Amino acid sequence: MKQLLLGDEAIALAAINSGLSGVYAYPGTPSTEITEYIQAHAPELHSRWCTNEKTSMEAALGMSYAGKRALVCMKHVGMNVCADAFVNSAITGVKGGLVVVAADDPSMHSSQNEQDSRFYGKFAMVPVFEPSNQQEAYDMTVKAFDYSEETGLPVLLRVVTRLAHSRAAVETGERRARNEFAPAEGNGWVLLPGIARRRYAELLSKQPALIEDSRLESAVELPPAPAAETKRLPGVIACGIAYNYVKESGIPCRILKINRYPIPEEPVKALAASCSRILVAEDGQPVAETDVRSFLGAGYKVEGRLTGLLPRTGELTPDNVSAALKALSHSRVEAEDRKAVPAIVAPRPPQLCPGCGHRDVFAALNKVVADFPGARIFGDIGCYTLGALPPFSALASCVDMGASITMAKGAADAGLYPAIAVIGDSTFTHSGMTGLLDAVNDHSDITVIISDNLTTAMTGGQDSAGTSKYEAICLGLGVAPEHLHVVVPLPANIPEIEALIRQEIAYHGVSVIIPRRECMQVIKRHNKK
Repeated sequence: MKQLLLGDEAIALAAINSGLSGVYAYPGTPSTEITEYIQAHAPELHSRWCTNEKTSMEAALGMSYAGKRALVCMKHVGMNVCADAFVNSAITGVKGGLVVVAADDPSMHSSQNEQDSRFYGKFAMVPVFEPSNQQEAYDMTVKAFDYSEETGLPVLLRVVTRLAHSRAAVETGERRARNEFAPAEGNGWVLLPGIARRRYAELLSKQPALIEDSRLESAVELPPAPAAETKRLPGVIACGIAYNYVKESGIPCRILKINRYPIPEEPVKALAASCSRILVAEDGQPVAETDVRSFLGAGYKVEGRLTGLLPRTGELTPDNVSAALKALSHSRVEAEDRKAVPAIVAPRPPQLCPGCGHRDVFAALNKVVADFPGARIFGDIGCYTLGALPPFSALASCVDMGASITMAKGAADAGLYPAIAVIGDSTFTHSGMTGLLDAVNDHSDITVIISDNLTTAMTGGQDSAGTSKYEAICLGLGVAPEHLHVVVPLPANIPEIEALIRQEIAYHGVSVIIPRRECMQVIKRHNKK
């Protein structure tokens, strides 16, 4: 059956049809729609949002241990959070098929960096699949579950924003039955040093087979042309979605398409033997380009992001790939290949929604800190990060999930006063609780604001893990009851919130203020229903 699907939806449907038993995820653009699709179309499967990516990975590993197939979904920075469990899962191995989807975000459309998840696959020494279109996203997900069980390893499926959030017709298959419950036997999952050394040796012994399987998936494409002309064509190694941009250029070239990692050396050398130069086109960081350079040596000319023929930052586009291919082919690069983006389509900065409770929080904060020239407000990941932009321009930092509290603590340790942290409800349960415990244990002089809009708003309104529990969590972590306050962020209440912030800044210890009001977008959806 053919269906029109987002790349994310193709992955989700493929997982369902592959006999999935559970999906574990923390919402993060551009991966969120995978879990939402499974929740909507296969509600009988386990599909509750997790507190963070580490708990997601560990729970999925537990389901795999029991013999069932599991899917883990996250954006690229989530790989940092789950890295401990992910890397070690290659050493424990898996029983039921385990597929980890990492949705990378080149150009940082909604992210704080451009990191490339293929590095994690290489680091953990597990197979990495990278589809170039929605049909391949479906087919490779099905294959990934089978391959995971064949190799006894987790499989990392890497997609990028353009693939995750664009639609195409996808031919889908039938749904297979779920695996029977069959927990793993033996002690191979107990990573004591003696066992881990044996398991690590087993992981290393699997690498030649992984490379050979990648080689079998690789073949050089030649355009229809006379033999004499074909010999003069430039070579291109196209990874994932970049393959489409190479094809769209219409420029004749030899193409080695890479959809599987580790990259096989043999087809790369075969391509190089027939071309004087190779262009490596890949979205993200120069992962493949670095490998190709090591295969071919310093004497062979390899072009790509490292040489500047393709831009070092941001997404690849049909235009910049075409320009690189023309340069490689010694064709004239026309001025229109490098034309500026018209002003009418230039990006506009995002803003907090009208009526958003975060606005009232920042309005009160700005009034208070105006009286403290040395004050700093440390921000976090969420809608409220927009408080760094006009009209508030309030935040001094935003580094990673949960960093607001620990950065405020460190700055206070260094003598900064007052040090204020602003963190959202979902981010607090994701990564902020441990920082607050550190602050309590050290009796740090900080004021923490947990801006609670009763949802995970930035990614579309998913459930927040700590809803209705935040006061209990803070008290359990040791915050003094007299320095824990809940307020309603409304314009009429700004004077009250100001007074409360001033009161807690004057207290030289850990205090927590929870402004709580439902997200405006969630209210709109409730009203529609």
